[in-house]
Amino acid sequence: MKCIHLAVLIIAFGLMSGSCSAHRDNHVEFLNDKHQKDSNLPFSQAVKVGNLVFLSGEIGVDKTTGKLVSGGISAEAKQTMSNIKSTLAAHGISMKNLVKCTVMLAEISEWQAFNEVYITYFEKPYPARSAFGANGLALGAKVEVECIAAI
Repeated sequence: MKCIHLAVLIIAFGLMSGSCSAHRDNHVEFLNDKHQKDSNLPFSQAVKVGNLVFLSGEIGVDKTTGKLVSGGISAEAKQTMSNIKSTLAAHGISMKNLVKCTVMLAEISEWQAFNEVYITYFEKPYPARSAFGANGLALGAKVEVECIAAI
């Protein structure tokens, strides 16, 4: 019986160490468009590791003006989701590749208004999602969304 347990431990350790070294060998690629490269902001738009792409949080900033769009949560939600779609498209990825989104709302009571915009950017089945209230989003934004895509 002790030999069986020892064999199981040896196999498990071998599998774990094999997966750890495979993980260390994953190529990391930082994905930034020209606007991001020129902005001197301290983050990348997205980072690709293996077949996963991690997008930085997006807010409802009009990329041409660098300012939040006016019009409240619905306008910001639309701009936020459009920014995500644009970032993905710049790297040959579509909204269908999103597997997880995290939504941060300055006012959790605006969740339904955000959701009405959010669902227009997807077809069923939807990505996994978390949503929570957050205090002090960048530039006074009403919403921020970060996503993970699988390609």
